Amino acid sequence: MAAYVFPGQGSQFTGMGKDLYEKGGIAQQMFNRADEVLGFKLSEIMFTGSDEDLKQTKVTQPAVFLHSVVMAALIENFNPAMVAGHSLGEFSALVANKTMSFEDALQLVSIRAQAMQKACELVPSTMAAVLRYESEKQVEDICASITDEVVVPANYNAPGQLVISGTVKGIDIATEKLTAAGVRRVIKLQVGGAFHSPLMEPARKELADAIAKANFSTPICPIYQNVTAQAETDPTVIKDNLVKQLTAPVKWTQSVQQMIADGATEFIEVGPGTVLMGLIAKIKG
Repeated sequence: MAAYVFPGQGSQFTGMGKDLYEKGGIAQQMFNRADEVLGFKLSEIMFTGSDEDLKQTKVTQPAVFLHSVVMAALIENFNPAMVAGHSLGEFSALVANKTMSFEDALQLVSIRAQAMQKACELVPSTMAAVLRYESEKQVEDICASITDEVVVPANYNAPGQLVISGTVKGIDIATEKLTAAGVRRVIKLQVGGAFHSPLMEPARKELADAIAKANFSTPICPIYQNVTAQAETDPTVIKDNLVKQLTAPVKWTQSVQQMIADGATEFIEVGPGTVLMGLIAKIKG
């Protein structure tokens, strides 16, 4: 049973999608349509923009989304049994399983990106990867022990790889405490802010309004959502989980484990890069 997975922010690169655009046909139409919907030449930034250009959240998220959905559209006889996406990738997955139209999802991705950017500018915040720890509970308990700053587990990426998110000061305190507790490596990430933490609350409110108005259909196959790590097919539940996702942790490890338990025999990553395939290999052990 084939499970299709879609990457999130961080998998962008200069020149992304140019090879797809040059195939012409549906791919070229989708790139041109994206430029129309967004009101700026996203395709040009993807093909020729610098790393700095692509790092802007308002560019990064639509770029990764567009690359992924175009790739999915080019797969012959595309008939997924289940889908999942890592953070932003959830929107690509929802186009792939026909919950949302390409245009509607792109508009939501753009609103989400800009709302997150604004939230990032309110408080100095960041994220850090925690590697080679004793247990997830050890990391969770240390985060919970810091009460005067925001710091929470944000991404359960794979066994031995958990990302924490919070204020810059909160991440610094957590780093000290984790190191003192014997954790081998804590690496600050080059990100715009504290994604999947309570600091994204202003963005969550803005996205909630947009999602409430958007048209969601019953999907052709389940999506395993970041918030629950369970198979979802009810459009109302899917909408609710998409809103919660901004301030809740990404349960990627648990999602992949659940997909395997539900019969996934093959995982196929659709989008720029192969980050998720690496994580899935670790989850499978």
